[in-house]
Amino acid sequence: MKNYFSIITAAFFLLIMSACQKGEITSLNTPVVGGVINNPTRSDLFNLVTGAESGMRNHYAVYLDGIGAIGREIYRFSGSEPRYTTDILGGGSRRLDNNTFYLTNPWGARYQVARQCFILLDAVKNARPEIASDAQKKAFSGYAKTLIGYQLLLNINMTDSNGARIPVPNGATLGPVVTDPGKVMDTILRFLDDGKADLTGSEVMFPLSDGFAGFKDAAGLLKFNRALAARVHIYRKNWTAALTALNESFFDLNGALNTGVYHYFSTNGGDLANTMFIPPNNTGEVRGAHPSYAADIVPGDDRINKTALRNAAFSQNGLTATRDVVIWSSLNSPVSIIRNEELILIYAEAKIQTGSIPDAIVALNRIRTAHNLTPYAGAVTPAALTTELLYNRRYSLFMEGHRWIDLRRYNLLGTLPKDRPDDDVWTRYPLPQNESNL
Repeated sequence: MKNYFSIITAAFFLLIMSACQKGEITSLNTPVVGGVINNPTRSDLFNLVTGAESGMRNHYAVYLDGIGAIGREIYRFSGSEPRYTTDILGGGSRRLDNNTFYLTNPWGARYQVARQCFILLDAVKNARPEIASDAQKKAFSGYAKTLIGYQLLLNINMTDSNGARIPVPNGATLGPVVTDPGKVMDTILRFLDDGKADLTGSEVMFPLSDGFAGFKDAAGLLKFNRALAARVHIYRKNWTAALTALNESFFDLNGALNTGVYHYFSTNGGDLANTMFIPPNNTGEVRGAHPSYAADIVPGDDRINKTALRNAAFSQNGLTATRDVVIWSSLNSPVSIIRNEELILIYAEAKIQTGSIPDAIVALNRIRTAHNLTPYAGAVTPAALTTELLYNRRYSLFMEGHRWIDLRRYNLLGTLPKDRPDDDVWTRYPLPQNESNL
């Protein structure tokens, strides 16, 4: 599997000379795209699947760095890009820009994946029976709809009530910006539910990277789909639906915490390396843990090891980091999309909110004891258990894209530290300028 993306890329490059990295189609207005849609070969379908999976990785590091810095998980120091410590943190009079890399790059990349998935949906409809059976077509469709929902979720996570556009099929009229994040998330759930229906009784014939190890068949993709649905349901405060989705996912209270689906990276030619990896004690580019990470952690909690003390502190623009983020050990390290540890915490949250306190404590203790802490001995109240839950989400899911969103949905962004007198804690990104111009 080492050469998975690069081999498929090479094949698709021969097919589509205008394609960008990993077989992603950058323009719908080409004769080649029409040919893929109208009379696809099996290789065409495989390459559309691979291009969509690969495209999910594009600018994902920018997404994680941006919301990680706003959520005071990290400082992102860069010799070439000071806006991580100015705009992102609200330094002085700076504000988030609606037309710059930290917003437009990840935003556009997510819609690009959705667009490729719609091309896949069109192509599958027209695939001849000898190319794909009905059951196999269902798997392609379920995969595509799952990814569309997931990509839209990442974008509405960024802009919240500033809104997002719902992805539409190729050739359809683009709808308005929807500024109610709940309505956007309900649409996400419809994509995921439609994906679930398609994956049920389907047969997967297409290849996936080792980021999907253990989830490459229809049953595995269905569990992945339901795990994402559980995440969205807790954002919607639909606790019962979250528990139902968990029961259909790969949630395992006593299972390995790292079981899950990941973005796969490699340094092979033609593939994409994991730029979340920065060597410890680096100076030009630094991803340092926010000082509060070590200051707030309970003594003995082994999640401190997601960071490591630097040989020398690093400072930029009045900010100082003494610890590096060391979650990723190399340019080949995978990056989590969703793991069992998150699912256990979703279960705990839903149980707290539905009043099933003993079940919630069992789940929280599963996380605590896995990280070298004694069982929970605090107050047995929803408020106290929610505080415990958010503590564990903070440290278990560090730099996986959750803390800023968690504090926003619990109206706790005001508890985040401001490290300089004129800093701000942003509640949302602005709507990208190109969306406003449509």
